Amino acid sequence: MAFAVESAFTNARRDVAFVPLRAALGSTMIYHGMSKLKEESRDQAGQMFEQIGLRPGKPLAVATGAAEVFAGVASMLGFLTRPAALAVLVTQAVAIAKVHAKKGFEVTQGGFEYNLVLMAIALGLLVAGPGKLSLHEQLEHLAEGRGPKRLFRRMRPNPFLRLLKLVK
Repeated sequence: MAFAVESAFTNARRDVAFVPLRAALGSTMIYHGMSKLKEESRDQAGQMFEQIGLRPGKPLAVATGAAEVFAGVASMLGFLTRPAALAVLVTQAVAIAKVHAKKGFEVTQGGFEYNLVLMAIALGLLVAGPGKLSLHEQLEHLAEGRGPKRLFRRMRPNPFLRLLKLVK
């Protein structure tokens, strides 16, 4: 009995621990992505992309901004968390390779310290998923239904439930 209570407490703590991680990553990526998507910032971001060798600059800057905003919103909601984590890993890996690596580790000197932290959080979410306190978990619970239907759907999931489990 004590083991079951301790296990439930440990699982609840783990699920609660995902919330601040998702919130921190999500809010950061939304802010970072929106800075590229604002009308007055698109040309500037495009020029910066061109200077570091990413061409065509403006379309890539807009695509990067959109990917970052998607990653942020998805992380905060806990829905499509793994694709969002992949978007963070890709955008930050490119940022490190093209901008920050040559400046070293120190963030105050333009280094990759902060990018590495964002990638670590994203990697954790990629491996573990969003946790129980997430929109994804709620949608999955609704799709499974209640009572005997839930048991049947867990054994033989419908296409919507399969899709939800795939993109978790």
